[in-house]
Amino acid sequence: MIFTTTDTFQNREISEYLGLVSGMTYSVNYSYKGMSFKDMFNMKKYYSQIEIAIEEVKEKTFQKLSDNAVKLNADGVVGIDVDMEISAGGAVMVSITGTAVKLK
Repeated sequence: MIFTTTDTFQNREISEYLGLVSGMTYSVNYSYKGMSFKDMFNMKKYYSQIEIAIEEVKEKTFQKLSDNAVKLNADGVVGIDVDMEISAGGAVMVSITGTAVKLK
């Protein structure tokens, strides 16, 4: 599966547009995973945990996007848009949308 934020693939021709595909993952209090109460006041460690949470949630979301594209027998997804939201309470939400395509 090939992903791109642009509307075309370099050196590949799109033969068919199969439709909109998306993936969304939401995880609550991910930033506190594996942290003690004392660690929550260590901002460097707190931000490090948020970074790890975002990466994990983003990867799960891309997998969901890919699974949905495979259901349409797509070869790739163009026009990908990634939206992320992190709440003060430690929730992480990632939403990814794009257009599934068939390539020649």
